[in-house]
Amino acid sequence: MRDVKVYDLDGDLAYEGDIDLAPVFERIANGERDPHDNDGSVFSNREGLLPKKERGYYREYVVRTPEMRSVGPQRLILGENGEAYYTSDHYESFTQVRPW
Repeated sequence: MRDVKVYDLDGDLAYEGDIDLAPVFERIANGERDPHDNDGSVFSNREGLLPKKERGYYREYVVRTPEMRSVGPQRLILGENGEAYYTSDHYESFTQVRPW
């Protein structure tokens, strides 16, 4: 992801630059989990911003923000059919990153 801006919970700019999602995809493919409790959990799409699917269709994964101590707001959402969506703002908006 190019030219991403990530804000912390106080609304301050925490990171600006490129985000490489390849290590996250690799971690997931290898069956490795981030220590955050929600990593790999069901994403329910309560915001309704992704295509509507049955519960359990989507899974969410943590994307760590460089230089942030906390887990940060970035997530990667994967669908059962291989589609992937990225959010830098904790589910307020999404960018489809696969298929591209």
